[in-house]
Amino acid sequence: MNRKILALLLILPAFVIIHGQTQEPPLDWIDPDTGHRIIRISREAGSESLYFHQNAYTTEGDKLIMTSPTGIYTFNFKTREIEKVVDGRVGVIVVGRKSRQVYYTKEGTIYATNLDTRATKEIVKLPFRGGIASLNADETLLLGSRNSNAEPPPTGTGGAGPRQSAIGQDWQTAKMLGPDGKPLTYAERKEVMMNNRLNQRIPMEMYTVNTRTGEVKTVLKSTDWLNHLQFSPTDPDLIMFCHEGPWHRVDRLWTIRTDGSGLTKIHTRTMNMEIAGHEFFSNDGKMIWYDLQTPRGEDFWVAGYEIATGKRIQYHLQRDEWSVHFNVSRDGSLFSGDGGDSEMVAHAKDGKWLYLFRPELIPDVAGIKNPNSDDLIKTGFFRSERLVNMSKHNYELEPNMSFTPDGKWLVFRSNMFGPTHVFAVEVEKTK
Repeated sequence: MNRKILALLLILPAFVIIHGQTQEPPLDWIDPDTGHRIIRISREAGSESLYFHQNAYTTEGDKLIMTSPTGIYTFNFKTREIEKVVDGRVGVIVVGRKSRQVYYTKEGTIYATNLDTRATKEIVKLPFRGGIASLNADETLLLGSRNSNAEPPPTGTGGAGPRQSAIGQDWQTAKMLGPDGKPLTYAERKEVMMNNRLNQRIPMEMYTVNTRTGEVKTVLKSTDWLNHLQFSPTDPDLIMFCHEGPWHRVDRLWTIRTDGSGLTKIHTRTMNMEIAGHEFFSNDGKMIWYDLQTPRGEDFWVAGYEIATGKRIQYHLQRDEWSVHFNVSRDGSLFSGDGGDSEMVAHAKDGKWLYLFRPELIPDVAGIKNPNSDDLIKTGFFRSERLVNMSKHNYELEPNMSFTPDGKWLVFRSNMFGPTHVFAVEVEKTK
């Protein structure tokens, strides 16, 4: 009998491990370290939310889209129902702000599918290898970039966009060594890859595609690496884009009009190793927000640029609060950050958290203003609150938080339980 019990005890740990690996992540729980409620939105392993600045919500705010290995799904915030609207793996662009349609690419063709009726229409088949990144506010133009010297896509296949075709994916798993002979981290390998890509000076074009006629027009030609393309959420003719590469080497943030006019640099470096990036529009289209470090990896800000006036604002945050991506609520009253691990630019000692930030401006002393204070950068700081403990999350997958339209939840993706799933954390702490 004693031998049987001993054998059972030896087997039990293996059973627990196997059981833990196959067990589904919880659907609803309270984070014991923060007191905030978290729900799992997705049901299929490998599901993901969209990139942090891509609109994933209907204008009415009732539905969110997410991707999975088997298609595009919607999640209804009112009923908690999940429905498949597009079958098969596709490249999601955005949910239209005017219609209730999701725009996506499949085998080189751009489609739009209604999220309620699932009625699908073909927009255009691209005549070249290129990527589509954004849709303008009135849904008349799509925006993309491509390598000018890329070969046409083979018949019946889709062409990879400039990001995939120019970079490849080998850097993610390649064993690269640094000057000291030690293996480079994931973040360092990415830096080397980006530097090599920038040095190639590949001729590129930014272009628009008319959603009604399929007409393609070139907006800008360049040998700079054009990336992170975004249409303004309110101005159908305003584009924001970046010069991609190691951030300390490039003037990253730019805007331009759809007719090619008004090319404007948004941020000018004032010190060596100053970096700015991961830019995004406010929901009303009045502000451009971005990650600013003065210098890189030492002092951290979320900076804002008012498009109409050129006025600027900067909110300071602590090293552990720095995040891969920041975001802002629709009313502009709250910000979020998705944290980061110790290998990233901030080298945070305790940065693996999802954050809620409440911005505060620094007031004038005794109400006494500088004579030209209106022409200077306004400064403030973030009061932070931790929402989710991400200690078990692998940051090679970026969480990409976004506020729901009503501001009550923050949606993110995580591999904290192993497979990637889509989750949402409640902004208000559970009482």
